[in-house]
Amino acid sequence: MKWLIAAIFTTSLAFAQKASPDFAFHMASGPDVKLSQYRGKVVVVAFLNTGCSHCQAFAKQLSMYQAEYGPKGVQVIAAVFDKEAKQGLEKFRSQFVKGYPLGYSDEATVMQWLAQPLEQGYFVPIVAFVNKRGVLESKHLGDDMLFQDPDGSIRHKLDLLLRKP
Repeated sequence: MKWLIAAIFTTSLAFAQKASPDFAFHMASGPDVKLSQYRGKVVVVAFLNTGCSHCQAFAKQLSMYQAEYGPKGVQVIAAVFDKEAKQGLEKFRSQFVKGYPLGYSDEATVMQWLAQPLEQGYFVPIVAFVNKRGVLESKHLGDDMLFQDPDGSIRHKLDLLLRKP
């Protein structure tokens, strides 16, 4: 009986989660792309800085996940958000991004969406995982343990999220 109550509580809690606030990725040419457009998919959201070598390498790595996990229901999307983001977007895209959308934003908007107070500081790259219902499952700033083994950690997280209804 206890397991039945726990199962009902867990299920009702899962349905009670609300979708995360929407986020608009400003594209260099064309309309904004909104995170909500990908509802029904697991979304890997990356926030990068154009001049950061770790971000550049991570952007290349994200292409691999899009190619491998895209057919399974995953969408990778990224935004550069440093002071040179809008001007450096196309160069960053041509050098480091393949197979997924890249837009730009600003620091305040990104940190607000992440619920990360600016005064606390942060490291990049930043990656967040959004489930099929549009709920932010987790966020990982550049100094997070996820980046100790990013490939294994990201694959594990994606596999878990893809199994969820």
